[in-house]
Amino acid sequence: MIDLRSDTVTRPGPEMLQAMVQAKTGDDVFREDPAINELEAQCAALFGMEAALFCSSGTQTNQIAIKCHTQPGDEVICDADAHVYQYEAGGIAFNSGASVRLLAGDRGRINAAQVENAINPNDLHKPPSRLVCIENTSNRGGGSCYDFEELKKIRSVCDNNKLAFHLDGARLFNALVAKNETPAQYGALFNSISVCFSKSLGCPVGSVLLGTEAFIAKARRVRKILGGGMRQAGYLAAAAVYALDHNIERLATDHLHAKQIAAVLYNCPFVQTVLPVETNIIIFETKNTTAKELVAQLKNASILCHAVAPDRVRFVLHLDVTEAMVAAVIQKIQSLQF
Repeated sequence: MIDLRSDTVTRPGPEMLQAMVQAKTGDDVFREDPAINELEAQCAALFGMEAALFCSSGTQTNQIAIKCHTQPGDEVICDADAHVYQYEAGGIAFNSGASVRLLAGDRGRINAAQVENAINPNDLHKPPSRLVCIENTSNRGGGSCYDFEELKKIRSVCDNNKLAFHLDGARLFNALVAKNETPAQYGALFNSISVCFSKSLGCPVGSVLLGTEAFIAKARRVRKILGGGMRQAGYLAAAAVYALDHNIERLATDHLHAKQIAAVLYNCPFVQTVLPVETNIIIFETKNTTAKELVAQLKNASILCHAVAPDRVRFVLHLDVTEAMVAAVIQKIQSLQF
C-alpha cells in the first residue's frame, strides 16, 4: 500500500527507533527529562529564540500560543483556510474565548494590506484585534510558501498596532528547504512559533512551541491546565532530536517527488487544475469524476489519498514514499479512465 493521505502516516525507521530506545528520561513536569530538555534547548538555539516547550501536537502548541497571546473577547486574524481555524475543533473559541477575523488570502497566504484593513478600530462594539496567525507552509494552499519580505511587512503592521504575531509552522522546514531560508530568520520575526515533528520530519508524536522565557513559562502553565503535562516523554523527544539531525535536508526529495507526480497530473483528462507545487503537497481539482470516485479507484490500486473537497484530491509526499512508489503512482494515474 502506498499511503499519500498525509505525511503524518510515517513510522520511525530503525535509526530513529534506536535513538528512542536509548533516550535518557525523567519526569518532564518536574523539568527532569534530559531528552526533552535537550530538544527544547536545541530548538531554541536553532531559531535564536529564548525558550521552547515540547507538546504532544501542533494543535496543542497553536492553541497554547493563542491562549497566551489573547484574552476572552479578543480577536484573532488569520486566513480562512488556516489550520488554527479549519482543523483545530473550534479551539480558539473553546480554549481562548476569542473571535476570529477570516481573510481570503492567496492559497492560504495573507498579506500585510489585508491584515491592516482587518484590524478593528477602538470601538466598544468591536472585539480588540490582538493576534495575527499565519501558516507556513499552507496545508489547504497546497503546501504554498510565504514570501519572507511579505512576512516582514506583516510584522511591521503588527508592531505598529501592538498585535502579536504567531507562526503555525507545522511544515515550516519544508518552506525553509524550498525557499533556502533559515530558522533564525523566522525566530527573529515572530513572537511565537509552532513546529511539528510528526509530519515531514517523520516522528511518531510531538511539536514544539518557541518564544521568550516569559512566554514559554506562561505556555508551560497553560499546557498543564490543558492536561498536556507529560512525564517520561523523552522517548518522543529523542525521535525529534534525531529528525532535526537527519531528516531536514532530505525534504528536498519529497518536493521533487511531488513535482514529478504533479507534472503527470497536469496532462490527465480527469484533472481540471493543479495548484502550484512548491513543497510536498499536491492538491488538484477533478474533471469528469468526483474526488470520492477518484480516491476509490486509487485505493483499489493500493494507493491511498484524501478527498479534501467534493472536487479536490490531495497527495502528500513523505519519507516513507520511495522513488519506486512514485513511479508506480505515476503509472497508475496514467492508466486511469473516467
